[in-house]
Amino acid sequence: MKKIVVLGGGGFIGGHLSKRLKEEGNHVRICDIKKHQYFYQDEICDEFILGDLTDPKVVDLVIEEGVDEVYQLAASISKNDSILIHNSVTINLNVFKECVKKKVKKVLYSSSDCKENSEYGWEKLFSEKMFLSYHKNYGLNVRIARLHNIFGPQEDWKVDREKLPTAICKKVIESKNKDVIEVCGTGQQTTSFLYVDECVEEVLKLMESDFTGPVNIGSEEMVTINQLAELVIQISGKDLSIKNIDGDKFTKKYGVKSRNSDNKLYREKIGLEVSQPLSVGITKTFIWMKSQIDTFEKETLWIYESPDGGKTTYKREPLKIERIKIN
Repeated sequence: MKKIVVLGGGGFIGGHLSKRLKEEGNHVRICDIKKHQYFYQDEICDEFILGDLTDPKVVDLVIEEGVDEVYQLAASISKNDSILIHNSVTINLNVFKECVKKKVKKVLYSSSDCKENSEYGWEKLFSEKMFLSYHKNYGLNVRIARLHNIFGPQEDWKVDREKLPTAICKKVIESKNKDVIEVCGTGQQTTSFLYVDECVEEVLKLMESDFTGPVNIGSEEMVTINQLAELVIQISGKDLSIKNIDGDKFTKKYGVKSRNSDNKLYREKIGLEVSQPLSVGITKTFIWMKSQIDTFEKETLWIYESPDGGKTTYKREPLKIERIKIN
């Protein structure tokens, strides 16, 4: 049984990774600034430390002597670029120091398919270089995985930063038959998506290998955005049409117009290839999301508003200050 630390295990990919590691019989310790929104704690770990990894004292507590593997998936999430870069780099600096000090056997850094000219992307590339420098100068046994467009169940679908498959599933589920769903962009932008279970499998195979990386982990099955929307509509069984709008909004949120994962290096060094078609992962995600949205609709006490005397009605969740305890 390995002693494993997952930093960022309260997040989407980190939760799935932790769950798999625990199911394989390892002792899993998670540290994150928040608990997982969907998994129960005993599903994904043996210990959960709620802490801010920008604090070196927290990292010193979490990474102790005798740890076999550290999976570093923690990162800052902020619309303020300076805060995002500062906090993410600070986390990684703390992790480097403790992993070397505590003689951790292996460390995996979760990097990303970096968007062109984005502060997030530059931070990831800088941190990759730092991990490689610690590998070169201090003998830190690192693996660097560049994750490309990972999606699946247990992702937070209520936020504005959800992945594109999740966003489209949400739109289709909330639409009525014969509705028109709006899809940002021309619809001809092409990209690829990897289901989260396959991502976890490939991360673990990379960790088992002798290859440092960086290496891409993603799918090479390219689709246009409209093809993705059509697939979700087909799964839903609804009769919906697509209206493409505001191409600039798509580019700002999701990056370049065409992106794919080049997996040649992964095949050469590790050998495992993605075998599941996109439609399988989308179907699983759609079923999970529908159950979540159906439950949310039933359990929420909605407020209905009409700005035009009843001709048009909107519903929204109550604000916190509007919530009144009935019983």
